[in-house]
Amino acid sequence: MRRGTFRDETVDYAAVGATQAADLMHFPPERSTPAEDSWRIGSGQARFESAGDALLSWGALRGAGLELSDVRPASGPMYSGVSFDAEGRPLAPSRLEADQRFDSDGTPYVGPGTTVRVEGRVRGMSAAGELRVIFAIEEPRRVGFALGTVGGSVVSGEESFMLEWYDNDEVWFTVRAFDAPSAVLYRMFRGLIRRRRRELFTRYLRAISPLYATPA
Repeated sequence: MRRGTFRDETVDYAAVGATQAADLMHFPPERSTPAEDSWRIGSGQARFESAGDALLSWGALRGAGLELSDVRPASGPMYSGVSFDAEGRPLAPSRLEADQRFDSDGTPYVGPGTTVRVEGRVRGMSAAGELRVIFAIEEPRRVGFALGTVGGSVVSGEESFMLEWYDNDEVWFTVRAFDAPSAVLYRMFRGLIRRRRRELFTRYLRAISPLYATPA
């Protein structure tokens, strides 16, 4: 039985998975504003594994000051997610192989098809909405997932979070997103989308990286 607050709906945008497109910054989905940033957050297996666990237990969102509720894993095998390689080519459906995991307060870890309600504000701007995990990846040197808006947000679009442990032992955290305005205010003042996104990126980095320093 689903909770009354849970809505079994699809995402509210067409370009599902486009955060993995190699040309996102040059050719974003129609009417959307793209964003991308990468940060070196350390080196070594221990750093990669600890950051990966934090990421898959919603650490980026929680550390950004957002409150999660109604975290609902996909019911049954009907939603396995979609994944893309480094060139933006679609791969076979992605699914975490491990049994469902839970953090210390009983919240399920990120998984393909999971839907979550997020509440919060960033510098006075709403960050609330219902989101769905588009894909989730857990590989020996790459961990991440993407969230797409289902409804209730001031913007419509997708954001992806990816950790990679490179052959030179460096660990990098990359966040990519595209946002199209949903609320009237954001349609009138599109600069608000960029301000909102910059603040979210800063908060995500602060949550995941032990090397974070407040920009001058």
